[in-house]
Amino acid sequence: MDVLTNLLDGVRARGALFSRTAMTSPWSLRFASGAPLTLATVLRGHAWLVPAEGDAVRVRAGDIALVRGSAPYTVADDPRTPPRAVIDRAAYCGTSDPAAVPDGATVLLSGAYENEGGVSERLLRALPPVLVIRDADCHSPVLALVAAEIARESPGQQAVLDRLLDLLLISTLRGWFDRPQTQAPPWYRAADDPVVGHALRLLHDRTADAWTVAKLAAESGVSRAALARRFTARVGEPPMTYLTGWRISLAADLLRGTDDTVGAIARQVGYANTFALSVAFKRLRHVTPSEHRAAATSGAQEAPVGRQ
Repeated sequence: MDVLTNLLDGVRARGALFSRTAMTSPWSLRFASGAPLTLATVLRGHAWLVPAEGDAVRVRAGDIALVRGSAPYTVADDPRTPPRAVIDRAAYCGTSDPAAVPDGATVLLSGAYENEGGVSERLLRALPPVLVIRDADCHSPVLALVAAEIARESPGQQAVLDRLLDLLLISTLRGWFDRPQTQAPPWYRAADDPVVGHALRLLHDRTADAWTVAKLAAESGVSRAALARRFTARVGEPPMTYLTGWRISLAADLLRGTDDTVGAIARQVGYANTFALSVAFKRLRHVTPSEHRAAATSGAQEAPVGRQ
């Protein structure tokens, strides 16, 4: 399994929030649901996305915008139009009647991951605050399915929308990572290297193994020194440092997204017991696994972690 597939395999929306809105100018919506990740697209017309920080970005029909982080942002017909309404969690699931959309109206579709456990933390840290994939670069047929599903009420609709949001996110991320101009994280760029890419796949596929540089080098078909030098040059850190970061990121996701005990999670990610995981977790995150889980449960935020 390649590294990106490993990270995307953890994408699981649960109770995703959706909004489909038709508006005529002048219009402006302030999105303040606090969701950690949001996808927005224009089904008809165009819009401007104004993030909490940075420049406004124009979004045309079929383009998909990805907004990372819980900070509020604005979508409007013009960056200078002041917000006319606030879309919070309570207001998010509203939809307009497709048959009642007036001529010339802009139709905006937005889907949000309400639960942080639905997306790998390491994947989130690899993304910029805002990215836009143009329809011409990555046309997604999933958009039509989402638009059709949200316009009706049927049994099991939430489960269908959750899975459609997952597919839309995955297709968007693949399109973004594949663009030559994308500043992809080192672990993604290094996947093209036959030796380092193989080593990365081993670490992700068999995270719980008792890895050493010597063992990893032997299974990658090179010397210990050659692997250490090549891995560090391509990924930006030594193999065991990368493995520790991956293990702790995986443990953090499991602590947020499962009810497994800390001891069980420790064994899943390659630590002998709770104590060993706690020491490594505290060293990297400055909180214990239990404190991390409690903060996630209460909705509290940890200190920001640097982008990787």
